[in-house]
Amino acid sequence: MTNAVVPGLPAPGRCLVMGVVNVTPDSFSDGGAWFDPEKAIRHGLDLVAEGADIVDVGGESTRPGAQRVSEDEELRRVVPVIEALNAENVPVSIDTMRAEVAEAAVRVGARLVNDVSGGLADPDMARVVAAADVPYVVMHWRGHSHDMQTRAVYADVVREVRDELLQRVDAVLQEGVDPSMIVLDPGLGFAKSPKAGHNWTLLARLDALTATGYPVLVGASRKSFLTKLLADPDGTPRAFAECDDATVATTALAAAAGAWCVRVHRVRPNADAVRVAAAVGAARPSDDGTSEPVAADGRAQQGGHRV
Repeated sequence: MTNAVVPGLPAPGRCLVMGVVNVTPDSFSDGGAWFDPEKAIRHGLDLVAEGADIVDVGGESTRPGAQRVSEDEELRRVVPVIEALNAENVPVSIDTMRAEVAEAAVRVGARLVNDVSGGLADPDMARVVAAADVPYVVMHWRGHSHDMQTRAVYADVVREVRDELLQRVDAVLQEGVDPSMIVLDPGLGFAKSPKAGHNWTLLARLDALTATGYPVLVGASRKSFLTKLLADPDGTPRAFAECDDATVATTALAAAAGAWCVRVHRVRPNADAVRVAAAVGAARPSDDGTSEPVAADGRAQQGGHRV
């Protein structure tokens, strides 16, 4: 099980759950549902009530084929939502590829920058993150949404994703980002082909990323590789919002494999899944043949104290 601790963020001794708030009209699974700021704020608070450890606020869709919005529009969408959630002491991450948006979000209370481009979309991003001294999710990325799937070509997807991520880590470290603040994300669905099985291979070999020593974020929720797995007999993909049970399965597997956090749309069942994974991991015999006592919430106990 994961023991990763990222400064400034919750550390409950199990895989974290990041709930998604898309303040967009066109996100792939819930576009428009939370576009109104008041609805987005209420949704964020509801996700926390359901067990989210972090709420990820984004104002620009990164679904395949999506076109970019202006910086001003992205700021207009996310800043009031982050400010309001921070006022309620909610740990908020900002999902953005723009340094200016990241900087503004941190200024109003965001505690983590979740950059799907890993710093490639905006050369100023790493500098801004370093100056803000907040955790930084570096995701594997090979281009913007309008053409990323044409770049889903790999000889060895696990090795190439790991190596390209570590290249990005080297680059952001050179810009002053603290290594203790870096989180890796394999970028499921981003320049990964469902037909070629890239996403499943990465999930099956998550150990290749956790072995780097960096915490790992997994975002499988409602992705197209799940819709295709669950397709009807005639090949019609399952609707995005009807893939939540499959998402819970990926959450349990990722948590058991040592993921630091999972990013999901429906929080409560995934929060249950990470606790189940934690309880099983804590009960598994260690090298000396003993196992840790398990608390009611799925966390291991050491010396009579929960960790």
